[in-house]
Amino acid sequence: MNVIHILKLKGSNTVETVQPDTSVAAAAARLSERRIGALVVTAPGGGIAGIISERDIVRALAKEAGGCLVMPVGKLMTEKVETCEPGENSNSVLERMTSGRFRHMPVVENGRMVGLLSIGDVVKARITEIEQENAAMAGMLSG
Repeated sequence: MNVIHILKLKGSNTVETVQPDTSVAAAAARLSERRIGALVVTAPGGGIAGIISERDIVRALAKEAGGCLVMPVGKLMTEKVETCEPGENSNSVLERMTSGRFRHMPVVENGRMVGLLSIGDVVKARITEIEQENAAMAGMLSG
């Protein structure tokens, strides 16, 4: 299964974004309100500047206590963001996410962000794919 198929299964290509100067408190509120784990931080030209996740905020809270809540997300975000393309295979994406120990990956096509995958999206798609393969094999075996 490829990335574009996973995005279609997901049903939404909406990517929640914030600007680098958004406060950590505002980003945390948005994460909670939308029930998501990460926000893509956009650069002034519209490109990807970074990603801020629940993990980033928790680490900052442990280090800086409540003082980090007034900081801009640009200071806490992960700047090196791995991306994938719509035609990329789900196994490849899952391997990259697992080995890199990150849970969110923007989908970029022709320099434009067209979606965001979570590791949960990819795992769910792989399970669906395996179940379909098993059903097909069972059908072939039973005639």
